[in-house]
Amino acid sequence: MYKLGEIQNLKICKKVDFGVYLTDEESEDRVLLPKKQVPEGAAIGDTIEVFLYKDSEDRMIATTAKPLLTMGKLARLKVAQVGKIGAFLDWGLEKDLFLPFKQQTKKVKEGDEVLVSLYIDKSSRLCATMNVYKSLSKKSPYKTGDEVKGTIYESSDNFGLFVAVDDLYQAIIPKKEMYGDLEIGKVISARVTSLTDDGKLNLSVREKAYVQMYPDMDKIMNLLDSYNGVLPFTEKASKEVIYRETGMSKNEFKRAVGHLYKERKITITDGKIRKA
Repeated sequence: MYKLGEIQNLKICKKVDFGVYLTDEESEDRVLLPKKQVPEGAAIGDTIEVFLYKDSEDRMIATTAKPLLTMGKLARLKVAQVGKIGAFLDWGLEKDLFLPFKQQTKKVKEGDEVLVSLYIDKSSRLCATMNVYKSLSKKSPYKTGDEVKGTIYESSDNFGLFVAVDDLYQAIIPKKEMYGDLEIGKVISARVTSLTDDGKLNLSVREKAYVQMYPDMDKIMNLLDSYNGVLPFTEKASKEVIYRETGMSKNEFKRAVGHLYKERKITITDGKIRKA
């Protein structure tokens, strides 16, 4: 059986002027391997390792070139160009790989590198998708406290940011842990805070509380400087205001403010924080 998007071993069954035809001996159909792809000295009956995809006329065709992405895997591919219906990715073959707009978790531009997997569309053509959740494993080797690296591939207003750890494993940065410059496509370092019952990783890009407090204190002091020494809210402000202005949770902000107050670097009066 021919497997579109996969590397297979097929047998040469016929030679023609423009290449050779291959068969898997289980199908009456034959697949062309163009002449320029045929190994020197290849003869009828020989088995050749090839990748199967569709040519520009949507005919199944074989190549001995190794693509950067195969079915069931993930890869980072560069955007070669963007057209009216989607983007086209360089995956190491003559024909670029199509990434439809509806399969983009963020708008891409020429030169971007995107994490994608393969799927077969309704017209039986190979396409790329940035919705890689189904291609990621829940069986990671990591445990709580481990440091990991991963790619942010999707954002949810309800849940947070979805991350492909090692571009292999399912993970999420919960909404309450979102902090700093985080966006789809960015490669991040994070800490495993817990594992769900089915094996997905919960991550945080922040340090443990006692470590994170010090950069939070620095951030508040810098913020005070930008406000000419007077911050127009305190730790009693709503969590939405605190997060919008500082990127910190209410507890994190309160902890850092309390420490600055104890060190007499700030004063708190009239609903405002002032630089001492």
